[in-house]
Amino acid sequence: MPRKSPLVIGHRGAPGYRPEHSRSSYELALAMGVDAVEPDVVATKDGVLIVRHENEISGTTDVAQHPEFADRKTTKRVDGEALTGWFTEDFTWAELSTLRGRERLPEVRVSSASFDDAQAILRLVDVLDIVRQGSEEYGREIGVVLEVKHATYFASIGLDLVPLIEGELREAGWADGELPLIIESFESTVLGQLRARGIVASYVYLIEAAGRPYDLFVTQGKQALTYKATVTPAGLDGLVGRFDGISVDRKMLLARGNSIVADAHARGLKVFTWTCRPENAFLAPEYRGSGGRGAFGDYEAEWGVIARTGVDGVFVDHPDLGVDFFRG
Repeated sequence: MPRKSPLVIGHRGAPGYRPEHSRSSYELALAMGVDAVEPDVVATKDGVLIVRHENEISGTTDVAQHPEFADRKTTKRVDGEALTGWFTEDFTWAELSTLRGRERLPEVRVSSASFDDAQAILRLVDVLDIVRQGSEEYGREIGVVLEVKHATYFASIGLDLVPLIEGELREAGWADGELPLIIESFESTVLGQLRARGIVASYVYLIEAAGRPYDLFVTQGKQALTYKATVTPAGLDGLVGRFDGISVDRKMLLARGNSIVADAHARGLKVFTWTCRPENAFLAPEYRGSGGRGAFGDYEAEWGVIARTGVDGVFVDHPDLGVDFFRG
C-alpha cells in the first residue's frame, strides 16, 4: 500500500518537552512513534561533529557559567550575520563534553526548561546509535534526517564538513543505504558534494521563506537565485536530477493559492515542511488563542491546511501531537 500520511519527523528530538538535541529529547521522540529524528550538525575545533542548532552555543548550554571558558566569548560573522557568544569551533570535543544543555526558549517552554543543566551535549555518532537502538527496541524502521549547518562558513575556517560527515556516517554504518537517511541543508553546494562521495541517502534542499542561500550568495552575489524563486515551476525544474526533494518553511504552504507541493510532485520531488508547533508563539495569527505565548492555540486548524497540501513529511516539536494528528 502506498503511504498516504506524511512522515512525522521529530525536529531535534522532542523539543516541546525536553531541551533540543538532548538524549532524553531523542529518546522521547522515538517512544512517541516518530518516523525519523532530525539532528543538526556543527563541528568542534578537533573535527568532531556535534548536534547543536547553531555553532554559537550560549543559548542552548551552560557555557556562560564556566569561568574557565570566559575568554572564549567573541564576536564572529556567520553567514553574513554578526553574532556574539561562544562557538563550537573554538572548543575541543573534550571541552564541550563538560557542558550541559539548556532549553533554548525557556519563556515559551517552561516545563522543558526544568530539565536544564542535566544532560551532556551529544555527538552525531551518539544520535545515530540512539536511533539504531530505538529501531531495534520498538521493532520499526526509524530514520535520521541529518541537517548540515553553515557548511560554507565552516569550510572558510578550515573545517570542511563534507569529509567529517562522510567519515562518521561510514564508520557508524549509515552511509550505504542499510538504514533510512535523509541529508538536508539550506546550501545546495554541500548536498552535491556529499552525494558525489557516494553516500546513499535522499537529498533534500531546505528553503527559507525569504532571502538567498549563503553558499550561492558568496559566489554569485545578488545574481544568486532567491529561495522564493527556487520554488517556482522554473526554479523547481532546476532541481530535478540534483535533489530528491525540498523542505520549505511552513509559512510558504500556508500562503493562499500556493501550488508548491503540486508543482514539486509533478517533477518527482518530495516536499517536507518545518516546523509544526502548537504554541501561540509560532502559529499564524489567525490560529492563535488565549493564554499567552506558551499556550496551545488552534494548531489543528493550521496543521489541517498543511496536511491538505499533500505534503510528504512534517517536522514537529511535539511528536505525540504530530503522530496523532498527521496519522489520523
